[in-house]
Amino acid sequence: MVKIGIIGGSGLDDPEILENAKYIEVNTPYGKPSSSLKTGKIKGTEVVLLSRHGREHTIPPTQVNFRANIHALKQQGCTHILATTAVGSLREEIDRGHIVILDQFIDFTRHRAVTFHDEFKPHKPQHTPMAEPFSRYLRDLLIKTCNELKIFCHETGTVVTIEGPRFSTKAESNMFRIWGADVINMSIAPEATLANEAGIPYAAIAMSTDYDCWKDDEEPVTWDAISEIFDKNVAKVTDLLISTIPKIK
Repeated sequence: MVKIGIIGGSGLDDPEILENAKYIEVNTPYGKPSSSLKTGKIKGTEVVLLSRHGREHTIPPTQVNFRANIHALKQQGCTHILATTAVGSLREEIDRGHIVILDQFIDFTRHRAVTFHDEFKPHKPQHTPMAEPFSRYLRDLLIKTCNELKIFCHETGTVVTIEGPRFSTKAESNMFRIWGADVINMSIAPEATLANEAGIPYAAIAMSTDYDCWKDDEEPVTWDAISEIFDKNVAKVTDLLISTIPKIK
């Protein structure tokens, strides 16, 4: 049976998109997840929604218990995970409010627990392939649904995940552009890594809210600016989730 885990990021901490919603408290071998789990249905499909930073956005990126979050969704029987995230654009063509269906990441975090494999069994090392960290099946469904809904999206994009909670320096922002990153955030790489280790297909809907700080003709990013753009465009993300989830098999 299909059951979809949704990880709501900045601006989508507690979206009202589930039918017959109820909250459940859970624990995992890695501690408690970031929030209670909100269970319900979207057009007949079972859904479990988790808020990455807590329902009131109180958990900084470094302190998010990514292992507990992914494990909690696996415990609940989630067969697929769709994540949402606000991102800064590192490319002129990725404008504010644009959707990016991520296909690659660069992990520039330094203080996260990013594996379930704290030790190996004798002669059984665990090295998870990560060449394609985002599910092509889920990405194709998201892109197809964007086209149906006439939501403009960038069909590929490399996200660099930084430690945070501070924003980048201008030197860092320009370095990430040279590296080939298209957008920047503080959460997706560890989450995608753990979902892959857990064997759960994972895809992320990124919304561009700013131009980080590399553009000389733009004000450097602020949290207030991120919130404003996401709030204006959040319906795109919720519509995309609601329309894509019933198609997942």
